[in-house]
Amino acid sequence: MKEEILEEVRKRFGNDRFATENGAVIDEIGSLYAICSLKLTEKHKNAMGAVMGGVPFTLADFAFAVASNWQEPGVVSLSSNITYLGMAKGERLIAEACCIKNGRSTNYYRVSVRDELGNPVAAVTTTGYRK
Repeated sequence: MKEEILEEVRKRFGNDRFATENGAVIDEIGSLYAICSLKLTEKHKNAMGAVMGGVPFTLADFAFAVASNWQEPGVVSLSSNITYLGMAKGERLIAEACCIKNGRSTNYYRVSVRDELGNPVAAVTTTGYRK
């Protein structure tokens, strides 16, 4: 993907303030596809010192939003399901969103979240609706 297109998409999704102000960035885009990441800091941890469950969910939701909207805006989430698979052991989370089915009005995405060491952190499925 050309760097200027990626920069344009990053600028557009910079307005997704909850995700971006919590550190989410767009690393890669493709057709109905995105990889986003987030550098973990102390603000992402819960009282037990582990990454708060909302962090991988927020990153997965952001990756879904980018993958499903960067080419044709107008997709919103109808439902999402997250399964936590393990604790993040690294310093960065990576979410990879892939479209499984892209229908006329609904779509279905699988988002895998892992740390930069390759450890699985969460599996997310999201059904989207094109407005």
